[in-house]
Amino acid sequence: MEQERRPRVAITHGDTNGIGYELIFKIFEDPMMMELCTPIIYGSPKVASYHRKALDMQAPFTIINSAEEAKENHLNLLTTFDEDIKVELGQPSEEATEAAKKALKRAIVDVQQGKADILVMSPDSLPDFLSKEPEVLRVRIAENLRIALLTNLLAIKEVPEAITKQKITEKATIMHTCLRRDLRISSPRIAILSLNPPTGNEEEPWGEEEKEIIIPAIEELEQSGKQVFGPYAAETFFGNGDYQEFDGVLAMYHDQGLSPLKTLATEEAVSLMTGMPFVCTRPETGVGYDIAGKGSGNEMALRHAIFLGIDVFRNRKDYDTPLQNPLPKLYKEKRDDSEKVRFAIPKAQNNKENKDNKDESNADDKAASKADMDKKE
Repeated sequence: MEQERRPRVAITHGDTNGIGYELIFKIFEDPMMMELCTPIIYGSPKVASYHRKALDMQAPFTIINSAEEAKENHLNLLTTFDEDIKVELGQPSEEATEAAKKALKRAIVDVQQGKADILVMSPDSLPDFLSKEPEVLRVRIAENLRIALLTNLLAIKEVPEAITKQKITEKATIMHTCLRRDLRISSPRIAILSLNPPTGNEEEPWGEEEKEIIIPAIEELEQSGKQVFGPYAAETFFGNGDYQEFDGVLAMYHDQGLSPLKTLATEEAVSLMTGMPFVCTRPETGVGYDIAGKGSGNEMALRHAIFLGIDVFRNRKDYDTPLQNPLPKLYKEKRDDSEKVRFAIPKAQNNKENKDNKDESNADDKAASKADMDKKE
C-alpha cells in the first residue's frame, strides 16, 4: 500500500521585523516535526538569511519556486517577493506589513488550489480580514477552553445593536459544526453568554436583549437538535468553573470572551478559522517587536497552531469521507421522547411473526380442547 503523503503546511513568515522567522526556525530544529508534515515557509530567502544571521542559528532551508517542489524532510522556503526590503528588527514599518501581506496572499491561493493542505499564519499586524466573512468564525482554543465571539472589535456602545437572533443562530451553528467536524466531538455542548448581568428579579431575571434576542435564539437552536444552553452571566460562568461542563462558548463581545481565556489558560492560545473551505490556524501571539532578534521568543503557540492544523486536516477527511458515498439505510429510525434511536421491524417480517404467533396460539387452543375431552371421557 502506498504511504500517505505528509500534509503540506504553508507557514507565512509574518511581520519581517518581528519574531516570525525565529519561531519557525526553533520549531523545525526538532527533526520530529518533519515526520508530521512537510513545511513550506512563504516569505523571502534574503529576509530569512538576515534573521538567521542575527539570531546566530543554523536553520538550513531549501529554496523552492512553487509548492509542488516542496521536499519532505526539508524546511522549504517559497519566495513570495524578490525585491529588497529593509529589515529593522523591533520596528513596525509599511514595508514589513506589505511583505506579510504578499506572503499571506500567495499562501491562501496555494491552499485554495490544493497545492498546500494547511495554512498557518505567523504573528503579523495585518487586519483580521478572514473572520469578517459571515460564514467564518474564529475559535480561540487553549487546553479545554474553546471560545468564539459573536461581535469583533466593537466599542461597547455598539455591541447591543450588533446582536441579532440570526447572528447568534448562525455563529452557534458554525461552532457546532466546528466541534463535530474539526475537533471530532460527537455531541457538543455549547454555552451562550448573556449581554447583561442578571437583574436579581425572579419574575424578570434578564434584560431586554436576553428576553427578546438571546433566549429565543437558544430555543430555536434547541429545536434544531443542538445542545445549546444559556444565557449565562460571564462572571459566575467562569468564576464558578461552569465553563468546564461545555465544549464551546459563544461570548457576546471581545473582552467578555478573551479576558477569561487569557486568565484561565496556562498555555498560549491558538485560533482556528473555521467555516472556511481550507484549514487555517494561527497563534494568539503578538508580533514581538520588543524581543525581535534577541532569541527569546516562545515558539510553543505557533507549534500548537501547526499541531492543530494537522489534526483538523485529518479530522475533516475522516468526517467527510463516509458522507461522500453514504450507504442506503436498511432500517427506519424512530425517535422517542428520550431521543433514543429504535429499529422498526420490517413489515414482511412483522406479518410473518404475527402469523407464526397466531398458528402457535391455535395449536395451543387445540391441545387444550383435546385435553379437556380426554378428561371427560
